[in-house]
Amino acid sequence: MDSPTGDPLFDQSYYGATANISTQYESLSGDHHADLVVIGAGYTGLSAALRAAELGMKVIVLEEYFPGFGASGRNGGQLIPGWRWDARTLVRAFGKQRGKAIFDLSLDARDRVMARVANHAIACDLKAGHATMAWNPTHYRDLAEEAECLARDMDYADIDLLSTDEGRNVVSSALYHGGMVDKKGGHFHPLNYALGLAKAATDAGVQIFVNKRVIGVKEQKDKVWAGVEGGNVFARQAMLATDTKTAGLNRQLGGYAMPILNYNIATQPLGEDRARSLIPSDMAIADTRFVLNYFRLSADNRLIFGGGEKYLPSKPASVDDFVRKHMSQVFPDLADVKIDYRWGGAVGVSRNRLPHIGRIDGGKIWFAHGFSGHGALLTTLAGEVVAEAMAGESQAYALMSSLPSKPFPGGTLLRWPLHVAGMLYYAMRDRL
Repeated sequence: MDSPTGDPLFDQSYYGATANISTQYESLSGDHHADLVVIGAGYTGLSAALRAAELGMKVIVLEEYFPGFGASGRNGGQLIPGWRWDARTLVRAFGKQRGKAIFDLSLDARDRVMARVANHAIACDLKAGHATMAWNPTHYRDLAEEAECLARDMDYADIDLLSTDEGRNVVSSALYHGGMVDKKGGHFHPLNYALGLAKAATDAGVQIFVNKRVIGVKEQKDKVWAGVEGGNVFARQAMLATDTKTAGLNRQLGGYAMPILNYNIATQPLGEDRARSLIPSDMAIADTRFVLNYFRLSADNRLIFGGGEKYLPSKPASVDDFVRKHMSQVFPDLADVKIDYRWGGAVGVSRNRLPHIGRIDGGKIWFAHGFSGHGALLTTLAGEVVAEAMAGESQAYALMSSLPSKPFPGGTLLRWPLHVAGMLYYAMRDRL
């Protein structure tokens, strides 16, 4: 896929290099009218647009670059049922009944993604299985308690707890002390999923306009205005699906999440035998470190590896070196393997790691952001339930929008230094 962004990290992405052929979209000019205008063509925005069109709305999507640019097109591709809060935390915070209802929403998210892939024949290299591997024996005991809570309180039976020896059949690394497999988890090609959603949306009648930045969104009496240079959309309602760019359109709302930078690499093709010697299960893998490693095999037998996070808004001098040190710790035999692709960027992280979903002052502008690295499934859910709430189907939206949320101290100006201090503390705990 050609990148109009001039972003060298996107241009060196494995996902961009292996993207399906995309529909060509025009830029917005002149005045347009719709029932719903969606800002942002990532998973959240595309899912909202597609579901709204299915519910009979006329929908326009405005995207600064192209569908899937941003976190939706460059994430780790890991499909993990659940939330950043584990089952035990959900029960402690909300009680068993409401905690289970919130957990079940994440299973609904998984089912919606699987249905989209199947119903729209999205070619996105979908594979089954996700494993969380224990960084140390204490973390393994923590996983065992989580597996027990999932079975007891969530009636969730798709978990296998693995001993250290059993874990080697999932991922062949001496680093880990057992793990936990979620059989309903999986992994996919994230950009091709986004492109598939975009095609499904246009097939449903959605108009997608690209390559112009939205300069403002605001309510005007009985409608909402959204504008780009040389073009305007007037709609009954609007949806902000802009993740890390939200502060540029609404500074107060932007204070509820902040960008954290993460980076990925893809090795040269390893061949099936060598690839399976690393991950015999062919599952997606993440570990239990606070600054976690996450990795999986691509359809052409490369290792796609993400590791480390940057808390300052400057990219590493070398993405290869930044990520390779983590990969080599997990797989020492890959210390000198050739890296063919490297990419990265920001993901929106909320203060408490739960997504922030709602509508501004109860009005016509809706939003969803702050998925905190757990968005490959939850974004599709968020976009769809917001569209359903616009149409009056509010049960899932009511539960999802009731999740607790607070802005970062200091809003968009001071959130960086305060958050960096906390993140560095937990990263140091990993090392110790």
